[in-house]
Amino acid sequence: MFPAKYYHPIFLIIIILLSIYCFIKYGGNNGRKLLDNKNEPQMASIALTVFMMLFIGTRPISGRYFVDMRGVANLWWWWDQGDTYTFQWSYENRAYDNIRAFMSTYGMPVEYFFLLIAIIYFGCMYIACRKLFPRDTLFSLVVYLTAFSTFSYGVNGFKAGSAASLFLVALAYYENYKIMIPMLILSWGFHHSMVMVVCSFICVFFFRKTKYYFYFWLIAFFIAAFHISFFQNIFAKLADDTGAVYLRGQVHGKGFRLDFIAYSAVPVLIGYYAIFKQKLQSNNYSILLNLYLMTNSIWMLCMYAEFTNRIAYLSWFLHPWVMIYPFINEAMGDFKYRIANYIAFGHLLFTLFLFMIYWR
Repeated sequence: MFPAKYYHPIFLIIIILLSIYCFIKYGGNNGRKLLDNKNEPQMASIALTVFMMLFIGTRPISGRYFVDMRGVANLWWWWDQGDTYTFQWSYENRAYDNIRAFMSTYGMPVEYFFLLIAIIYFGCMYIACRKLFPRDTLFSLVVYLTAFSTFSYGVNGFKAGSAASLFLVALAYYENYKIMIPMLILSWGFHHSMVMVVCSFICVFFFRKTKYYFYFWLIAFFIAAFHISFFQNIFAKLADDTGAVYLRGQVHGKGFRLDFIAYSAVPVLIGYYAIFKQKLQSNNYSILLNLYLMTNSIWMLCMYAEFTNRIAYLSWFLHPWVMIYPFINEAMGDFKYRIANYIAFGHLLFTLFLFMIYWR
């Protein structure tokens, strides 16, 4: 266990080194991966996943560096309600809160709970990457870890982060109802905000005309640009109490988040290129892209809400996959691995820019 202030720098160093390794591996051989047409060994991906579970799961409790962690730890004793535990349907997040209540009721240390959440967060991330990118699991996992929101939602917003990782498994196994449906329910049960993602997923599962999702994204962009809050007010009426508070709150001084939109637009532009320029036809990619377009559009309709970054995360957790999927898993030319490599490295540089310069 390291001092809390060193966790983020160490995490950044790790992803930099891993990205350099992947850059070398995928950058040579005329843009083709060195292990092309072969399933890569999984030990490296598994070892990285286990390391992240232990590294993040055993971090020290800190209110300064891991804000939500301190809140859970401070209330752990209060949640201890006696010697017996009964499932509570009244909890806002039925799966997450009941797991927490079970562990606290039976006197388990709060550190066990944080370790469990880290196991769920990184374990589901690996399972989903292994399913969608069987030949490039390590590369896809490194790209996902590189996203600027991955660390934050592993150590701070871990309730939403673990819910998103559970959803990734459902998305990866969308053709297997026996896995998909329970994982969707469990994801929703971990964080109530996933209702929007789950409902969006149901929509894109049955309606797959990608061009209409692009239209929706453009319309949402102009609605946000003209600061039209009509849809935000509608969503506030449909949301639960917590969601309504976020949606009705106004963040003064933020305004139109062009920086957020610029970041969100990268997978959109890649998707447009893949679908309409390269004429890519892929059920997997269509569902992934359509889901991203829809959830990101809903965020833009709520851009002026309080904690808008938390709403944006409901699309951003898909961001890394939407960027690299067509270049890794589909026929996108002889140099597709080199292009994926450049995209991944640019993704890393963007994350480093945010943490070292933009947010300083």
